[in-house]
Amino acid sequence: MIHKIFGPPGTGKTYKLISRAKAYVRIGTPLHKIGYFAFTRKAAAEARTRMPADDNKLPYFQTLHSFAYHRIGLKEEDIMQPYHYEELGKELGIKVKFMDKYNKEEIHYLTCDNPYFQIIQRAANRNTTVDEEFDLNEHDTRLQRNTLKDIERNLKNYKTKKRLLDFNDMIKKVISLDAEEFPSLDAIFIDEAQDLSPLQWMLYDKLKAYNPKTDIYLAGDDDQAIFGWAGADVRRFITEPAKEKILKYSKRISRAVQEESQIPIGQIVGLRKEKQYYPRNYQGESFHINNLDQIDLTKGKWLILTRTISRLMRMQDELKSRHLYFATKKGKSYRVALYKAATYYADWQIGKILEEKEINAVRDFTGITTWNVKKEWYTVFTQADEEEKNYISRMLEGGEKLSEEPRIWLSTIHSIKGGEEDNVILCLDMGDKILKAIKKSTDKADEEHKVWYVGTTRARNNLYKLKAKIKRKGYKL
Repeated sequence: MIHKIFGPPGTGKTYKLISRAKAYVRIGTPLHKIGYFAFTRKAAAEARTRMPADDNKLPYFQTLHSFAYHRIGLKEEDIMQPYHYEELGKELGIKVKFMDKYNKEEIHYLTCDNPYFQIIQRAANRNTTVDEEFDLNEHDTRLQRNTLKDIERNLKNYKTKKRLLDFNDMIKKVISLDAEEFPSLDAIFIDEAQDLSPLQWMLYDKLKAYNPKTDIYLAGDDDQAIFGWAGADVRRFITEPAKEKILKYSKRISRAVQEESQIPIGQIVGLRKEKQYYPRNYQGESFHINNLDQIDLTKGKWLILTRTISRLMRMQDELKSRHLYFATKKGKSYRVALYKAATYYADWQIGKILEEKEINAVRDFTGITTWNVKKEWYTVFTQADEEEKNYISRMLEGGEKLSEEPRIWLSTIHSIKGGEEDNVILCLDMGDKILKAIKKSTDKADEEHKVWYVGTTRARNNLYKLKAKIKRKGYKL
């Protein structure tokens, strides 16, 4: 039987899936007969830790791409990585830059900034041709079909020459395998099913066909389907025939956040699953702010979300100008090596004997010179960047504990999906490209509403809506 679990934010759909998986173990189902497929490596690893077994006894608790990788016996050097695309880009004279340099999360949606590669990968995700994808007119009008075809041809030649496969190639290869080459499973769980691409749904269909008597559990939330731009097929998730269950009680969001979250999803006009769920018993707050001066970021834990990378970069500059310690997916906001060297120097000032590696760490910023015990580190670190020295010293003066994890996390909405925090600042700026995109189709507009729904529901207690600098470019929340 196929079961479908709709899990709105904080209602515990992953907990539900794991609980069901444990139930199969209790009735004697062998661990190697359970398939649990998560959207990212991190989610798959988390699922393994919750099971009453060692990792090596859970061979099918993985992403669909890891499943394909192992089924067809690949090695790491067989896989196309972001730096390969960048290398090809240089050969073709086009710029290709990645947010995730090594695709550590195994996400099949290409995170590079080159629109031609994005079209090629989106066509693969949707199992269509690049011509069909180009004809959808969802790209920048300056892009040329001939250039796209030329880059596609060169990409194929590059992969053939280097004997490499990309993530979509892996899925296609495993789909072509015969039934006896697929594992026999007694239970199959697929989390975040709203984000599966048509190509991945084809793999799901194979798993289903080759395990006709198997119980299958699909879990997700169509209101959080924000990867349509990359080829995800949420319609398939909504319409897939199954016995349905809606999880109704959120352990995350407050009443104020719940009320706020209904604004974006209330504007969706396309296909969606109507569902009602309830917040936890806490009121919380939600209101607009004009700037960061209206809140105290020196206390408590904060998540600051932006819609675009450019807005994220501007927010980084603003937080640094306020001498606040924060982190992004790329790491801490200050140069860690400089801070460590400063602490070594401070230890030396009070009489501690430094190890050779600590001495060398300090000399990276002082050069080969005599240290002065009476002078502070920012004075003698003559080879360090002045702005970076000032940022670190001002943070320390303000009481920031740089040796601990930061209280403030800064991210785009897409990158934080699944995360949460007590206090969320949601920057309402959208940008020109997004505004143009949502005017093209109701599907694009609907997906944009879902993006803001995801951003809103990252808040556990309080939501602060930071107004856009230019009113017409702000999301109306």
